[in-house]
Amino acid sequence: MTTKAYLPLLGAFALAACNGAADNAAAPNGGTAAAASAPAGQDWTQVVAASAEGGFVMGNPNAPVKLVEYLSLTCPHCAEFAESGYPKLQDYVRKGTVSLEVRNYVRDPIDVTATLVTRCASPSAYFAMTEQALAQQPQILDKAQKLPPAELQRLQSAPPADQFKALAGMLGIDQFAKQRGVTQAALDQCFADKAALDRLVAMQKAANDKGIPGTPAFFLNGTLLQNAGTWAQLEPQLKNAGA
Repeated sequence: MTTKAYLPLLGAFALAACNGAADNAAAPNGGTAAAASAPAGQDWTQVVAASAEGGFVMGNPNAPVKLVEYLSLTCPHCAEFAESGYPKLQDYVRKGTVSLEVRNYVRDPIDVTATLVTRCASPSAYFAMTEQALAQQPQILDKAQKLPPAELQRLQSAPPADQFKALAGMLGIDQFAKQRGVTQAALDQCFADKAALDRLVAMQKAANDKGIPGTPAFFLNGTLLQNAGTWAQLEPQLKNAGA
């Protein structure tokens, strides 16, 4: 039995496919961009800021090639891309020619819980915690499948913040933040932050309005990419855009 069967919070989020496909044109060739230097003592992968759209941007804010990824922390295809693609993508970010913005697309209560945790520390910790959540996705989902039905029934009547806290503890998701010095009190505040939850809902709605067919979905300089769910598919399109 899964959490989907019990947690009413699911009703706030429309489930989307997790298929790694997008059907639209690729960004046009803009030539090869020149590398740019990061601030002293850093490389561009260490420069992270929140975006107005609710995501987090890694890299040169003036990078000519801007990549936006919508991802779900419970989507296996997102986890596969993170494992194979992120290390190579970060090489482009370090050059200063590409920036990466990640926007969360939450699909279920576990996804919401993990997303709130990854966003609870400083922006500089967001990408590391997101990668950790994706790397441990199989273990998290396996634990979720084994949760006692009686415990899930008990959670059904609890306030959302208590549901998030309980799931984070039972599935070990809270450890992502605690390993980085985030206290339980701070996590509790993040779980109870209605504005944070509203931002997740708004990002999901914006993604739906843009017509993404599933996750991961990539926008390159504002254009929804075709067949970019793997690194082998995405890299040629980055190069074509001038990365």
